[in-house]
Amino acid sequence: MIRKHKTQLFLASLVTLLPIALGLIFWDRLPPQMATHYGLNGQADGWSSRGFAVFFMPLLSLLTLWLCVWATSKDPKNKDQHHKPITMVIWIIPVMSNVICCIMYALSMGWEFSMMGVMQAAMGLMFAVIGNYLPKCRPNYTIGIRIPWTFSDEENWEATHRFGGRIWFWGGLLLILAVWLPEELASWVMAATVLILCFLPIGYSYRFYRKKLREGAVKKAVIPKSQRRCWRFSFLILTMTLLLCALLLFTGKLDYHFGADALTIQASYYEDVTIPYNAITSLEYREGTPEGHRVWGYGSFRLEMGLFENQQLGRHTRYTYYQPDAYLLLTVNGSPWILSAQTPAQTQQLYQELSSRAAP
Repeated sequence: MIRKHKTQLFLASLVTLLPIALGLIFWDRLPPQMATHYGLNGQADGWSSRGFAVFFMPLLSLLTLWLCVWATSKDPKNKDQHHKPITMVIWIIPVMSNVICCIMYALSMGWEFSMMGVMQAAMGLMFAVIGNYLPKCRPNYTIGIRIPWTFSDEENWEATHRFGGRIWFWGGLLLILAVWLPEELASWVMAATVLILCFLPIGYSYRFYRKKLREGAVKKAVIPKSQRRCWRFSFLILTMTLLLCALLLFTGKLDYHFGADALTIQASYYEDVTIPYNAITSLEYREGTPEGHRVWGYGSFRLEMGLFENQQLGRHTRYTYYQPDAYLLLTVNGSPWILSAQTPAQTQQLYQELSSRAAP
């Protein structure tokens, strides 16, 4: 396969490394520290040096491309594979690598746009393209919807991939259209759509298998004991991972405890802090949602905590619920802090209690 598609592989490798050339062109305009990871709320939460971002990330993408191509070429069933799925394997990583790196460069140079919106549109485009290619995919061990029922029956493989291709294409278009929804709603639509696109073809394949089994058209699929154990273990790990992600994304709380000399904040999934009252030199209640991106810390659809940065305050510490409608702005030992309770009314109560004790 590699020899047959060597020209495509050469061009794809060059395209994968194209962000290095772009990074060198804009080197002087890129900051020494660049945001290289963003949380689910679209805010930066991971930073790397300029050299790491410009050189290492494209090289890692190139390595990933060749690992995927090598694994695909080692599959004996891909010797007569349709050329479209092979083309998809070769080009999907170079395209996504360029999209991600260009977004990273643009944000680092101060361009203002919704990073999550662009990434969601790119993901939707990826699903739509893959959906268009899925029906062309012939049975193999490395590309496509590889489950026991599609492996055991070629008709099941073809039907499942036609069905999967349709829903992935339309699901991808839905993800693109969801970009114009409010950010929080768009995130929910994206998560739900991805889960449906992943699990619905599996359910369709099993239903197709059960129907043919009742008709006597196929024999009961015999799955080796070792493979059943692997599937059960994989399902257990997937279930635990999804439950943990749901727990971290949608639960947690901030507990404020007023002691004799200090306020203690007990935070779920993050470090607790103690603020002495005599260290507070200013205290202000504000309505609205605080601006800023996370430099370091923890963020979810429930809590936002850690070190943040915005134009007004610069670097500051934040312990708030997700996008609060009201917050407290404190100065603690000369450094800005932002706190909030779950509701504006509770934040107002927090302000009154703290102002009576701190008296800045």
